[in-house]
Amino acid sequence: MKRFKALDVFRGLTICLMIIVNTSGDWSLTFGPLLHANWHGFTPTDLVFPSFLFAVGNAFAFVKTGWGTKTFSDVFLKIAKRTVIIFLLGYTMYWIPFVRWTAAGDLAFTPFSDTRILGVLQRIALCYFLGAVLIYFLNKRQLIIASGFILVGYWLSLYAFGDYTLEGNFARIVDRFVLGDSHLYGGDGIPFDPEGILSTFPAIVNVIGGYLVGKYVIDGGVNFEKLAKMLLVGVGLLVLAYVWDLALPINKKLWTSSFVVLTIGMDMILLAILMYSIDLVKKPVNYHFFEVFGKNSLFIYLLSEYLAIGMNFIRVGDKQSLYSYVYEKGFSWIGPYYGAFFFAFVFMLLCWAAGWWLDKKKIYIKV
Repeated sequence: MKRFKALDVFRGLTICLMIIVNTSGDWSLTFGPLLHANWHGFTPTDLVFPSFLFAVGNAFAFVKTGWGTKTFSDVFLKIAKRTVIIFLLGYTMYWIPFVRWTAAGDLAFTPFSDTRILGVLQRIALCYFLGAVLIYFLNKRQLIIASGFILVGYWLSLYAFGDYTLEGNFARIVDRFVLGDSHLYGGDGIPFDPEGILSTFPAIVNVIGGYLVGKYVIDGGVNFEKLAKMLLVGVGLLVLAYVWDLALPINKKLWTSSFVVLTIGMDMILLAILMYSIDLVKKPVNYHFFEVFGKNSLFIYLLSEYLAIGMNFIRVGDKQSLYSYVYEKGFSWIGPYYGAFFFAFVFMLLCWAAGWWLDKKKIYIKV
């Protein structure tokens, strides 16, 4: 089946932004739009992860065409294998190199009891698996109904069994009961995982939304009428999200249902703009830079994360991390905020260079 460049560009754009927002030189001197919202509301950074899940759904629009020639067991085993690999890559990414620096400057082994079990790649793996199963068995109408049940059900569970605060939300209650505090993310000051168990369910709808839009795009090709409908639906979803926000706040860390509707609407609008600028104008915009990211998206993302982990672990000078050393010596002179941004930008370009070399050699690494 023909590939649509806009979908590849969309995926590459999300990876590019994910690397930039994840590798600031100094988090205390980072521009606000490159930080996550503290709680309710959203920043451009909050839109990146759901957009990647949307892109995962786009890919299913192509993959599903090959499922009809295979048995369910063959399809299921392939999906399960990929799920396990991605999940383990995400889990070990938080554990590697299995030792940590103590406050005294010594190395100590990191026990399993202190490891975070869930995270970004783990959520991608779980959404990929559950989204694939739903897409395999359900038709378009059933997927829309299932998405509605998931979003409304999640909303009602948050409302009935907790509140919308960091401390008292039901998603945190479930994670603490099932996983325990020591296996949760602690970056918000208390044990709370923004990629927790319960909040993974509404994230599945981002994958389903990506699949439905991807299928709509590839069926019949691109034309002005199709783009107009995508823009209208996208704007309609934004209106719905802001109305829903009055009862259920838009919140990325809780991955609220209103947040899902908002991000799918924005992704539809962005994808329509990309399609127009690539397929319908006389002089198409050259998005080759982002295509490089899109062709080896998962590998480049893993490369960026493991490179950052390695630089944070390696010590130079007076036991300063290589990561902070490079920022301090090479970028801090640029000035507050700009130095932190250019560090992330150059880091992204380094990862892009690796992707460019792979693309030049026609090497495409798939899990």
